[in-house]
Amino acid sequence: MLNPEYYMRRALKLGALQSGRTAENPAVGCVIVKDGKIVGEGATQDGGRPHAETVALQVAGTQARGADAYVTLEPCSHYGQTAPCANDLIDAGINRCFIAVVDPDPRVNWRGAALLQEAGVDVQVGLCGDEAATAHAAFFDRVRKS
Repeated sequence: MLNPEYYMRRALKLGALQSGRTAENPAVGCVIVKDGKIVGEGATQDGGRPHAETVALQVAGTQARGADAYVTLEPCSHYGQTAPCANDLIDAGINRCFIAVVDPDPRVNWRGAALLQEAGVDVQVGLCGDEAATAHAAFFDRVRKS
């Protein structure tokens, strides 16, 4: 089994491939790992939808149950043009969720992590956090200015 940093760095690379293509949304990456194997991965798609978690969970299918998710930005917790990604991770049966950085958007800001924890998901925040903060710096600036 590879160390957790490997999977989060993979998620960061996936997000970076979409940089500049996700409209107002951040270019998030997500990797789903079960028994030391990547069973799903994805990034926020062109125009900002679907989100990275949705793509990765679709790839993983039923293998997501009991797996770990590595996400470069806290999963969303509000209904907008999509359902909350935190709920999708819960419904898929994710066991543990590594979140690189918390989303400063006031509609999310620790709410996604809290939803996961309340559902019994082990949440760990900060893995490769400095790298993720750099990757999402433009998004963070937009959120703070709005």
